[in-house]
Amino acid sequence: MSILHTVLWFLVAISILVVAHEFGHYLAARLAGVKVLRFSLGFGQPLLSHQFGKDQTEWSLAVLPFGGYVKMLDEREGEVPAAEAHRSFNRATVWRRIGIVVAGPLANFLLAIVFYWALFLHGLPALKPIIGEPPANTPAALAGLVAGDEIRSVNGTDTPSFQDLRLTLLRAGVEGDQLMLELADGRSVQLNAQSLSSENLEQDTLRPLGIVRYEPVIEPVIGQLLPDGVAARAGLQRGDRLLAANGKPVANWQGWVEMIRQHPAQPLRIEYQRQDQPRVLTILPDAVNEGGQLVGKIGAGPEIDEAVFSSLMTEVRYGPIDALWQGTLKTWDMSVFTLEMMGRMALGQVSWKNLSGPLTIADYAGQSAALGWISFVGFLALVSVSLGVLNLLPIPLLDGGHLMYYVAEVFTGRPVSERTMEIGGRIGMTFLLLLMSFALFNDLQRLLGG
Repeated sequence: MSILHTVLWFLVAISILVVAHEFGHYLAARLAGVKVLRFSLGFGQPLLSHQFGKDQTEWSLAVLPFGGYVKMLDEREGEVPAAEAHRSFNRATVWRRIGIVVAGPLANFLLAIVFYWALFLHGLPALKPIIGEPPANTPAALAGLVAGDEIRSVNGTDTPSFQDLRLTLLRAGVEGDQLMLELADGRSVQLNAQSLSSENLEQDTLRPLGIVRYEPVIEPVIGQLLPDGVAARAGLQRGDRLLAANGKPVANWQGWVEMIRQHPAQPLRIEYQRQDQPRVLTILPDAVNEGGQLVGKIGAGPEIDEAVFSSLMTEVRYGPIDALWQGTLKTWDMSVFTLEMMGRMALGQVSWKNLSGPLTIADYAGQSAALGWISFVGFLALVSVSLGVLNLLPIPLLDGGHLMYYVAEVFTGRPVSERTMEIGGRIGMTFLLLLMSFALFNDLQRLLGG
């Protein structure tokens, strides 16, 4: 995937989310009788701009596309004609100002609901919530779960797909809840598990519980080859059946992958079969850095039996009304979970390594777009929720910071002083710069660490 592809879809994603957020502010301001001077997508020098409407609002596309803003008539920011003073933001009642501020994040939540509604209405292809063999001595193994068990609900919450199962278990694990699982065969199983640690959240979140994704046994037959990969250069071909490596028999593709990964830049004597004829060759797997660990890769993929994998898939689909309800529930659940994770980061219960910045978001935008519109829309919905939650945090410069000032005004009966807002703005700017620095540092670590 090219850098241009990633940047393009990142800009598309940011534009959609920012326009929705700022349009929420714009629409609320218009309804509150406040005049809007400019609606800008991006910051800095305008590249394109046009004025229209009764108020001649300027709509512009600026040179820096990482955000946007709505500029309203305000006596604190410049001279206002006496005839229009009543339409200034600063003269609006405190409740109208609260409505204007809240409308931005609210627009992001509504956008997420619409996206989830469309996905549920169309139908989401997903893996069934079927688990693989639990590792020995894990809570799942001790509870009697085995490979092939399908988990239909966790603590009364339905899990129609493995993704839903993972999210539900993750939330319950973070909170330290006991886990009551309802299985497709009618059994009820209780997992006696401790709360997930910070390290678990950064790595394989569910493996400590013993919950692993079910993977059918794949025959060790080559079905895909990278043109310039080690396997292709060594002479392996599609249809070759792998038999042994360094004298050790290979029973399935999973075992073959594990063997290769354990031998980065180390020669392997491969015994294989081509058209019933035994053959032998030696390959030297490439050494690839994955999360700080060198693993071997040869650029080969298995021959896939589509029938086997189609039996593991399901489709999550609802009618128009149910889809809207499910989209609302999904948005609420993701909002609460995002807020919980932020709170645990602040308390040191969850590592700040889980914080992502613009580089990771751009990478995910490009990857999700490459997978198709369903994946991209799901990505947009998730980021829209995160943007809504983030903007409601009581941090000066964010919508939540302004909301904090206006709530204080409701209780005290007078506006917060300019001096207080100035100090708050400096504190907010410092905090946001530190937050972005953490996020960018994490991004670079992920990219450099593979």
